[in-house]
Amino acid sequence: MSSSAATSADDVIGQPAKAQFEAFLDEHRRELNGCLDGLTEEQARRSLVRSRNTLLGLVKHATFVEKVWFDEAVTCRSRAEIGIPATPDESFILHDGDTIATVQQAHREACRASRRATSSLGLDDMVRGNRRGPLPLRWVYLHVLRELAQHCGHADILREQLIGG
Repeated sequence: MSSSAATSADDVIGQPAKAQFEAFLDEHRRELNGCLDGLTEEQARRSLVRSRNTLLGLVKHATFVEKVWFDEAVTCRSRAEIGIPATPDESFILHDGDTIATVQQAHREACRASRRATSSLGLDDMVRGNRRGPLPLRWVYLHVLRELAQHCGHADILREQLIGG
């Protein structure tokens, strides 16, 4: 989807595959971003597992994912040029200035930039800036969708632990 208008997967059943991929991606993006809604800053930062997974960290990491796959991979700019961590693990690290509002806003901005970066590309167009080498946009969409789905599941469990069912 080339705009930020909310479209559900059900709205694009008869549309081209790219519109379907983008609707699914956007649903997962909204779901993950929304996992922070209604929480206190302390709840969003609370560590409930041994890893760095916190709800705030998950959304911050999702911003990193957007920039890796739709900036670095598409534009071929380095992570240093983009201003993102060198590794995925580092993208979960929370800093004092990271708040629910700032992390959600950064994520929404990264998603908008991702949509712009891919708006003129077709599913079979190759992106050349990934460490794996050239990849078709279709593969990138599937990879990001898989990652977002996993993180939405993580967020569901963490949120349930924080506030109950």
